[in-house]
Amino acid sequence: MDQVKELRERTGAGILDCKKALTDTSGDVDAAIKILREKGLAAAAKKSSRDASDGRIEVYVHPGNKVVAIVEVNCETDFVAKTDDFKKLAYDLALHVAATNPSYVNREEVPAAEVEREREILRQQNVDSGKPANIIEKIVEGRIEKFYGEVVLLEQEFVKDPSVKIKDLVQEAIAKLGENIVVRRFSRFEVGSN
Repeated sequence: MDQVKELRERTGAGILDCKKALTDTSGDVDAAIKILREKGLAAAAKKSSRDASDGRIEVYVHPGNKVVAIVEVNCETDFVAKTDDFKKLAYDLALHVAATNPSYVNREEVPAAEVEREREILRQQNVDSGKPANIIEKIVEGRIEKFYGEVVLLEQEFVKDPSVKIKDLVQEAIAKLGENIVVRRFSRFEVGSN
């Protein structure tokens, strides 16, 4: 029972799911966590088509009042929007936006012209170096991924834990809370900048 309790605290999964995961892994808590995470992320993917029209707007004001970020995070019900886990997610997202200043929520928002312009710049930089064309294309695609990681919120590494991307943070919240969660929009203001 102690292992079940520990597993519930660490994952937020139900008692029966925790018992089953511990049974399947012969009592190995870390392996059980992995199983529950995979199961939760699979369930989260199924929820992504559901309408998320409730939620909250979170504001983060950096100490010194020079930077503020406002984030709208949506979920399916006001019940989930009022949970501590959802509030923490929204706060962490607002803090992250204040720290990193992304330009877009997801890849689909990045204008194709901007991506193509970035590709051309990167291609030209590598052509000038004399590298073969097939190598240049691989380098350009790798750098485009890095570009997305700089300007797209969901593609960024979380400032509090760089081993986790923002999209993974959201997926974990979906798995834990059992509802679709969408980062709808954000704004960031900094004293003295446009």
